[in-house]
Amino acid sequence: MKRRSFLHLSAVGAIVAACGGAQAPAARTGGPATAAPSPTPTPQATKATIELVKGGSFTITLRPDKAPQTVGRFAGKARSGFYDNLTFHRVEDWVVQGGDPLGTGTGGSQVASEYNDLPFKTGAAGIARRDDPSQMNDSQFFIVKRDSDFLNTKYANFGQVTAGMDVVSGIKIGDRIKSIHIE
Repeated sequence: MKRRSFLHLSAVGAIVAACGGAQAPAARTGGPATAAPSPTPTPQATKATIELVKGGSFTITLRPDKAPQTVGRFAGKARSGFYDNLTFHRVEDWVVQGGDPLGTGTGGSQVASEYNDLPFKTGAAGIARRDDPSQMNDSQFFIVKRDSDFLNTKYANFGQVTAGMDVVSGIKIGDRIKSIHIE
């Protein structure tokens, strides 16, 4: 009889285990349990200093209050080193543009546009986009070298150059970004 009860209990245990029923707790290893560390929040980005390989740097005061998703994406890419060694592929008398992973003006992904009321005055930083105004690029940025009000509310303005506008004005096609430091 004891043998029959044992076999019955063994069979029930096998069925319960196979169906995902209650299981014995796993053996503990290591020392006492500790709470998982809480992630350290990334501080809100308010300033970006862009250093060029050829020398010189310029600083952009970022506007997370007006373009939080754009500033967050730009800062995240900069902190990861994404922009390091990328070129300025477009340089005209009124604008410089860089941040394209392909270096041709065709690279980067598309994300939802984030418009605001910041004007594109000399030194304004914006994000490139294609013909569809609902989408903008996730990496290519530009700096206007003169007032460009025709861009207002048509491109995401995410900051303003506050130091080094002479460096921006001296950028040539092919100049490389050495690094972008975010504060």
